[in-house]
Amino acid sequence: MTPTGSMNPPCLINSKDVLMGLSATTNKRIVWAVRVLLALAFGAAGTAKLAGAPLMIQIFEHIGFGQWFRYVTGLVEVTGAVLLLIPRTGFLGGLLLAVTMVCALATHLLIIGGNPAPAAVLALLSAFVAYSLRSTYGEPAHAGGRS
Repeated sequence: MTPTGSMNPPCLINSKDVLMGLSATTNKRIVWAVRVLLALAFGAAGTAKLAGAPLMIQIFEHIGFGQWFRYVTGLVEVTGAVLLLIPRTGFLGGLLLAVTMVCALATHLLIIGGNPAPAAVLALLSAFVAYSLRSTYGEPAHAGGRS
């Protein structure tokens, strides 16, 4: 016991307690907001790749794998964006996009240069979504009643 009579030291803050202090509704809203933000970002980026935006063509020429890789990357990003917005597949979307952004980060650092910060931020946000939804993946949908 501490001098104040409590079981926990007064000066230590447990980060888990702070996060757990948010209501379940607030946590869900935060995760949904990040999901929507990521879906917009990846939807736009994937569409630019699929549409053949000149900057995307130039970047993928610099990478050196060929333009087929631009199409695959665009398709992965658009697919991940859609998966994020479907409640039962949000975990898969977050995981797919986190892995994709880790690869993009490595590409920036090892091949094309430039600022890797956007890829790092998107990777972290995607991983946050996947981690937040990990326990809900694969559960049967409940139409109401007991959970």
